[in-house]
Amino acid sequence: MHFPTRIDGPAADRGLAGGTPPGDEALDAYSRTVSEVAERLGPSVANLRVERRTRRGRRGAGGGSAFAITADGYMLTSAHVVAAGSGVIASFADGREARADVVGTDALSDLAVVRAAIDAAEPAALGEAGRLRVGQLVVAIGSPLGLSGSVTAGVVSALGRSLPAGQGSPGRLIENVIQTDAALNPGNSGGALADGLGRVVGVNTAVAGIGLGLAVPIDAGTRRIIGSLMREGRVRRAYLGIAGGSGPLPPKIAAELDREVACSVIEVIEGSPADRAGFTSGDLIVELDGEPVRAAGDLQRLMVAERIGRELAVELVRAGTIRTVAVTPVELSS
Repeated sequence: MHFPTRIDGPAADRGLAGGTPPGDEALDAYSRTVSEVAERLGPSVANLRVERRTRRGRRGAGGGSAFAITADGYMLTSAHVVAAGSGVIASFADGREARADVVGTDALSDLAVVRAAIDAAEPAALGEAGRLRVGQLVVAIGSPLGLSGSVTAGVVSALGRSLPAGQGSPGRLIENVIQTDAALNPGNSGGALADGLGRVVGVNTAVAGIGLGLAVPIDAGTRRIIGSLMREGRVRRAYLGIAGGSGPLPPKIAAELDREVACSVIEVIEGSPADRAGFTSGDLIVELDGEPVRAAGDLQRLMVAERIGRELAVELVRAGTIRTVAVTPVELSS
């Protein structure tokens, strides 16, 4: 699945974030960058009004934001924005309004794809969150408190944060979350977080406090999720049945593997693939299917659809020695 990544036109010629004429004040350069990002990305961002069907008809159940990712109406938003609704209305900055269908949601990444009944003015270009640096300028566009087309700016405050996933998924985390001080409020969820070139690098998802906003990163994993939601309406994941964390390796094993930590098995779910394979609490998982594992997040990222029903070799440390265990994941039930 391919999404727009190219920046064309006059804004690209100016470089958006660069090319400051001699003598301009720093504030002017900052303002120009934010304004140009808003001009480029604003038409792609929509205000979502979510309706809930009741015995008395439809009534408002909340709202949020979304942004177009294809020219034919597909938009990306947060799963929690559309989860409670039976109908969605999308409103664009140019005044156009249309109903939108929920194509698919994924509570474990807090991402959803909806499709509006009208074409987008211009799909947003997707960037790469892995290239961000702490202190880098970011611009948030969305509909806080229903005020569509609102623009705020700030910096990347931190990278690599973790955010608890959707309800009913204890221990599941959304990894590599972006922390920003760009002002976010209720209604910003599902909106775009862009870099200084107008490329979307995150999906605004939570307000953790004043000056503390969080965004799901746009990266290779996110692109896979978006593609699955567009094709199948859901995301398939493999399941082992382990609750774990990060634990220290014995010194001898740590020296042998040239690392200090592994995924420590805290609990094995009864009747799960891990239980049937003989995993026990206290095992330290160091590798799965040839991929190194240092924490529960690594194990979680490796549980992709391609590994469902396939026997995998797992290297683990038990009683001070490395041993290999075979396990066959099943599909994670929704």
